[in-house]
Amino acid sequence: MGLYAIINAVGKFHVYLRILTMLEPGFQFSFFALAYDILVGVGGVILILLFHGILINHVSIRFENMTANNLEKKEYHWVFLHFYITFAFIALIHFSEVLIWGLIIYQLDLLNNANDAILFAGSCYTTLGLVPDILPNGSKSLAFIIAFSGLFSLAWTTSIMIGMTETYRKAWKIKRIENTSL
Repeated sequence: MGLYAIINAVGKFHVYLRILTMLEPGFQFSFFALAYDILVGVGGVILILLFHGILINHVSIRFENMTANNLEKKEYHWVFLHFYITFAFIALIHFSEVLIWGLIIYQLDLLNNANDAILFAGSCYTTLGLVPDILPNGSKSLAFIIAFSGLFSLAWTTSIMIGMTETYRKAWKIKRIENTSL
């Protein structure tokens, strides 16, 4: 056994030792717990993305139809109002998704307090990380699964908002041109 192999083995031992000291006493890794988290997480992600997709598409199409009508009738102030109302509905959709994750966590008895479950879900969903990881051992991987659903939902919302902003800007420019030509 060469010197390099000894140094490498000692280095690996220190890494393993450091990892073991970070874990709580009595912690044991369980593939069953991980599989359960993945099952619950994938089910939750599917539920959230279906919920998000149905509602965001409804809100988006409604905005497009109403603002197209408003632009045709030269009612630009209504385009602005519809933009802000739609934005409020989109925010409510995201709040609802946080509540759904919080209820899933609470109903699975992972946390005893519904407020803690909702705050934890919101912290993960928005990827802010304001709330510490309070899930019990064996369910900690749900945190990043919730974060994935939030990232996907927020990215989807961003793409919708870009299209809405283009309509808003179009109405603003037309209104400004008409006002300056008078």
